[in-house]
This record gives sequence, C-alpha cells and structure tokens, in this order.
Amino acid sequence: MPSYNKLVRDRIPEVITRNGKKCSTRILDNEEYIKELKKKSFEELEEYVKAQTDEEAIEELADILEILHALADVHGSTMREVDVIRKSKAEKRGGFQDKVFLIKVVD
Repeated sequence: MPSYNKLVRDRIPEVITRNGKKCSTRILDNEEYIKELKKKSFEELEEYVKAQTDEEAIEELADILEILHALADVHGSTMREVDVIRKSKAEKRGGFQDKVFLIKVVD
C-alpha cells in the first residue's frame, strides 16, 4: 500500500473508494494546511514546467489556479482582491507580454 502523505483535492478519497480501494485521511489544522498548500504549489508548478503539450500545460495551470484560490482564502483574501493587486502592479511595472529579458544593469 503506497503512502502519499500529501494534500489532495477534497473529492480524491471519494474517487479512491469508488474505484474499490480504501484510504486513510486526516484533516489538517490551519498551520499545516498553509504549509501543505505551499508544498503543493511547488509540486504543481514543477508539473507545469514538465508539461509537454499545451493541453498538459493548461491542466497544470488550472491546478495552480485552484491552489492560488485556496491560498488567497487562507490569507483572508479573494482572487478578486489578488487580481486588483495584480492589475495595479501591471499598471506600475508592466506585465510580461513584451517578453523583456533583462541582461544587466550598470550603475
């Protein structure tokens, strides 16, 4: 029986049971939850980086977005508020659409 010891989506235990398997779970406290969300964000980002196709990349971006929603929530915010901050930063500093690659800065 494999051990995973990681944060999973809410309905994964249901999916496992539906597939005729058994699993054990526990509910994390808030401190553990934030720590595991942060770990999960790196896991999903790594999966995005390894994506071979646009379809795989979009799937992984959706997972990252789900984690971002959860992180905003645990920090007492919403994705709407996060997007307001994103837009403000884009107005002040720009976005990434122009593909600018900074080589060096000379004093």
